[in-house]
Amino acid sequence: MTVKSPDALGTPPPEREPTPTPTSQSIPDRCRALINNRTFELFIVAVIVFNAILLGAATYSDVAEQYENLFSTIYNIILGIYVVELLIRLTACRWNPREFVRDGWNIFDFIVVVAAFVPGLRANAMLLRMVRLLRIVRLVRFLPDLRILVSAAGRSVPGIASLAGATFVLIFIYGMLGWVLFGTHDPANYGNIGFAMLTMFVMLSLENFPDNVAMGQQVSQWTILFFISYVLLASFLIFNLFIGIVLNAMEEARKSDRKEHETDDLLSRLRAAREALEQAEEELQKTHRDDR
Repeated sequence: MTVKSPDALGTPPPEREPTPTPTSQSIPDRCRALINNRTFELFIVAVIVFNAILLGAATYSDVAEQYENLFSTIYNIILGIYVVELLIRLTACRWNPREFVRDGWNIFDFIVVVAAFVPGLRANAMLLRMVRLLRIVRLVRFLPDLRILVSAAGRSVPGIASLAGATFVLIFIYGMLGWVLFGTHDPANYGNIGFAMLTMFVMLSLENFPDNVAMGQQVSQWTILFFISYVLLASFLIFNLFIGIVLNAMEEARKSDRKEHETDDLLSRLRAAREALEQAEEELQKTHRDDR
């Protein structure tokens, strides 16, 4: 006698567990993808440029008076867009302040946007215009090459500060020498240390160099050595050192930007690999259930 299985006797097979749907991206991941989207960046750039055009148009008194209410409404709409963008960036950082402040541009955006809500600011027209003008600086964030230039400028500040100190000492020394040599002959430019240093400072650009040389020759032909040595040290040497400092800062900024992009790319790959592993694990679990 053949024994039939329960299925053959008509007993329905046990119900299989429903296959879980792949987990969708979280809201922070979607916000992160949005802020990295090129279309989103171009939209924000267009808003910033439009804001700049409005600020320029408002400088014409007849246009500002005629469309004052319209301009005010558009400014509020633009501010609303900036607020939404800031909220998206905060969400992308999972509202974690430490992660948010890692990017200095996030701090700048936060200050510029929140400043518009400071009590009493809208009553002060000058401060309100300054805050609106600062929003135009946000354009730097979306231009990679310009962002590198700004970063290089920040990195070059310590070197330029040291160079400025050395330049001040050099101008002071030559100013004192100029006062000794030409104080009585040209009191308008060398009558005291203040006038003399101001004359030496202007001579950094070589603008008044021929006039000073001609004046010095009236005193003595040897004064040419004074002006030539100053030009060689101040105009040529100082400016070349300045260019060297800026170029070195540019190279450091490019390396830092390249390293940051490599880190972001690595994080994106790790995130993609994690999602692939999760999907593979779900497929294995599904296959294991089917084999039962």
